[in-house]
Amino acid sequence: MEIAVIWIPADIEPSEPAVARCLSHLRRHSYRFAGIMRASWETVEQMMIDGEVDVVVIANFDHLPPDRSPRIELASSPGVETDEDRTVPYPQLY
Repeated sequence: MEIAVIWIPADIEPSEPAVARCLSHLRRHSYRFAGIMRASWETVEQMMIDGEVDVVVIANFDHLPPDRSPRIELASSPGVETDEDRTVPYPQLY
């Protein structure tokens, strides 16, 4: 079973709607819940690099820092205009 944390940026208030959305996602995927993080993105990223966590669940794509690295970018997908660039999260990061 994969270990997952919920990451809510510190500036997101109230956090309860985001937490509820993420908890629902965790239940649907049967992840082992390791906690809610309000730390910097760099802290979360280091936990992934160190293998302490397998999945980071976020409530909204806009919560991710646009300058994070490494990242995956999707040139196009169904329902997205082909001229529109969209940065996508790490694999299994929702």
